[in-house]
Parts: sequence; structure tokens; C-alpha cells
Amino acid sequence: MITEHNDERIVASHETPAEKEIENTLRPKKIQDYIGQEKVKTNLSIFIEAAKKRNESLEHILLYGNPGLGKTTLAHIIANEMGGSIRVTSGPAIEKSGDLAAILTNLKQGDVLFIDEIHRLNKNIEEILYPAMEDYALDIIIGKGPSARTLRLDLPRFTLIGATTKMSSLSSPLRDRFGATFQLDFYTDNELAHIIRRSAIILNTQLDEDASLLIATRCRKTPRIANRLLKRIRDYALVKSDGIITSDITKDALALMDIDELGLDATDRKILMSIISTFKGGPVGLGTLAAATAEEEETIEDVYEPYLLQLGFLERTPKGRKVTALAYQHLNLTPPTLI
Repeated sequence: MITEHNDERIVASHETPAEKEIENTLRPKKIQDYIGQEKVKTNLSIFIEAAKKRNESLEHILLYGNPGLGKTTLAHIIANEMGGSIRVTSGPAIEKSGDLAAILTNLKQGDVLFIDEIHRLNKNIEEILYPAMEDYALDIIIGKGPSARTLRLDLPRFTLIGATTKMSSLSSPLRDRFGATFQLDFYTDNELAHIIRRSAIILNTQLDEDASLLIATRCRKTPRIANRLLKRIRDYALVKSDGIITSDITKDALALMDIDELGLDATDRKILMSIISTFKGGPVGLGTLAAATAEEEETIEDVYEPYLLQLGFLERTPKGRKVTALAYQHLNLTPPTLI
């Protein structure tokens, strides 16, 4: 079986560096081509149209939700719809105030600044960002000690789009400065099948409708994973068959990748089995579970747990993580009898 670790996992929801170019090819450019997230699209369409009619830049926007649901894609679409350029960066990448100042002073009227993982911004950087968001001004301190003085530079009216997977980690002052906040939800199987068929056309790959629905049920309700699976199955079909992706080819490829009917891979099952076999189904603390599975606490919490929780296979209790009866059933095990 093929198994992959952490961000190299086939079903990992984080984008890998090697995927960036192909992801840009598959991304829709207009809001009407964006599949799913209907309520967000409707609100954004009104938001954008109103700003264009007033001939104003868009208010700052905060997007939050699990990795791989389309936050970066939406940011690019917003910039395209507003007719501006987009500058992409991330919270961890902005280490010094000079980094942020260089980015802000190079923006033009109507441009979009997209900050991914905005919850990881340094607090000192946040302080500089506040006047930039509110007053479109940049305060620069010149000199040191008693002779230091503040110089205020005017900035063009730009739109900041922040993206985060951890809304609770965002400071209240920063969160309050966004004019609109949108949550991106997991996708339905039909929406994902539509995305997969669209991607197959762009990749010049023949795909049966049954195969698209099958991939949709295995991609953890996440478009990024759906596209990744499609590319891997495309390779399998090219080597093992005539290049046409059928449901049979899809089943064989998914079996080789060790992805089961709910999209769980070997690492997901290892975590569940560790709690079941070592800790009698739980509860077990996160630190103890991390040590038992040789995974980092943050990796378990951010990468593996969200989907297991969504499936109802894990519970978070005051005493720790606990495996549910649904997980036992999926693994063909008998849940322990409560005494």
C-alpha cells in the first residue's frame, strides 16, 4: 500500500509547493465559475457589485474555514472581479515591520493584499496593520530614543483579505477591523463531482460520471483533495489502462493508495486504532496520543482530527479524545460494553 506522512499524505488538506502551479490552472477566475459555497458567493456578488457601482475599493474581508476549501481561490476571484492586482503572502512570512511596509507601499489603488494564515501574524506587525486598514496610512518611526519621531505615509485604498483556519486564534482588535466575514463550509458530494468533472476537462482527461461521484465520496469533502486524487488516478489510468478514468480504475487506484470508502487513510486509522487498542477507546489526552502515534500534537489537532470529528468518529471530552461507536463500526470492531 502507498502511505504518506503529514503534509505529504494524499488526503492532506494543506497545499504542497509542487501543487501550486497546477492549482492555479484549475482555479476558476470568475465568481460564477466557482462551484459551491452558494451563500458566500451570493453575498460576495452583492458586496462586489455595490463597491463597483460606488467606484470604491472593497471593504476588508476575512475568510475562515478548514484548509483546501477555496479561501485562496476566492481571494483571486475577488481581485479579478474588482479589476485589481493581488499580492499574496502569509502571516509567518511577515517577520519584520519592514516586510509589511514594503508590501503596503507597493500596492496600487484597488489592489488586494491576501494574507493567508493571518492568525499567525506577529502582534507587533498587527499594530502596524491597524492604521493601514482603518486610515490607509502607514506610521513609520524614524530614529531612536528621545529624538525618535513618527512619520505617517498615506497608502492607496486597498482591500485586505485575510484567511484563517483558526478563527478563535485571531485577536479581537484585528477581527473587528474587517468589514465582512465569511465562513467556508465543507462541500457536498454533488458539488465535488462537478468540480472533479471541470478539473478533468481542464486536464484533458476522460472521466466517467460514476468515477467522478466515487472520487467525490473519498475526498473528505474538500476540493483540494478531490483534485489531488483526480491527478493520481489519472496517472494510474494512463499506466494501467487506456487513460480513461472509469469507476473500476478509480476503485483500484484508491485501494492502492490505501484510501477507504470514507476517505480515511492509514494514518487516520492508526490514530483511531491507537486510542482503541492502547487506551481502550479513550479518553486520552492529546499529548499522550501524540507520543503514542509519533505525531506532533499540532498535527493531530489541525490535520487529522477535523475530519474524524466531522465524521463523528472522535469526541473531544474534558478528559481527552474518545473514539465513538461509529468508528468501531467503520473499523469492523465491537465497541466495549459499558458497565
